[in-house]
Amino acid sequence: MKAIEITMPGGPEVLVPVERDMPEPGPEEILIRVHAAGVNRPDVVQRLGLYPPPPGASDIPGLEVAGEVAAVGGKVPGFKAGDRVCALVPGGGYAEYCVAAPGSVLPIPDGMDYVTAAAIPETYFTVWSNLFDRAGLKTGETLLVHGGSSGIGSTAIQLAKAFGATVITTVGGDDKADFCRMLGADTVINYRSEDFVARVKEVTGGQGVNVVLDMVGGDYLPRNIDCLAPDGRHVSIAFLRGPQVTLNMLPVMLKRLTLTGSTLRARDNGFKAAVAQSLKTRVWPLFADGAIKPIIHEVFPLADAAGAHALMESSAHMGKIMLKGVED
Repeated sequence: MKAIEITMPGGPEVLVPVERDMPEPGPEEILIRVHAAGVNRPDVVQRLGLYPPPPGASDIPGLEVAGEVAAVGGKVPGFKAGDRVCALVPGGGYAEYCVAAPGSVLPIPDGMDYVTAAAIPETYFTVWSNLFDRAGLKTGETLLVHGGSSGIGSTAIQLAKAFGATVITTVGGDDKADFCRMLGADTVINYRSEDFVARVKEVTGGQGVNVVLDMVGGDYLPRNIDCLAPDGRHVSIAFLRGPQVTLNMLPVMLKRLTLTGSTLRARDNGFKAAVAQSLKTRVWPLFADGAIKPIIHEVFPLADAAGAHALMESSAHMGKIMLKGVED
């Protein structure tokens, strides 16, 4: 099969098309013929040599795919060859074929094409498990999400609004601000020209937000603490400005704040299967009635994975960056 290999740690140019042996599904795995795959920040970090795949996972990058079931392991019930599915995988997505644990495989929502479906797993698993399961975002609460025009940000805005929350988000330009308003964000703050802490306090009447979903880290964390209301929850899922922070714990104690975070890739199959079932029950109906949808910025051919990574590193995208299968 054709696949994309990381030849050495480095820039986008180290992503090279190669021929690889097709993976064979184990007795508790599903083999998927990949029509489309998503490009995500963890793929970039892996390419740089800073995020190795978990033990047993493919060294080929790619954490989410959509396609057809090609083969089913002998101990896997409920799936058959030809089923249209999308899946969260620990690696191997940048290829013509990919294996997946059945608990992380979901039917493609009715009427959805492969490229759009491949944009679901990584961001929706991440946002649901962190925003709703871990942070417990509730109807009537207020969320601050940084990077609202990213894949994670655009998903968080739509899901939070669909479940009755007020959404404040930060962006780096007017075009991205318009994009986030189109998705339903109630307040959009251009962090290049405004102090987001002051604006959050202004729009919340000094109360602050109930939940912060942060992908920035570094010097943003103490500023996020300032934005939180009493009993607020802060969830870290990435750190574009670095993992090291200097933090005054006094406001954490006085406001009874919860600081937490998680990664998804290394979690066990049971955890991912539980998130998948929550998505199927709570979120799949929202796709069916058009309340939410994955937002696609640009689609690259699989062979140009390097171009897709260059776009992601530019941060010029709004929504998801995707790879299209060789024959699609």
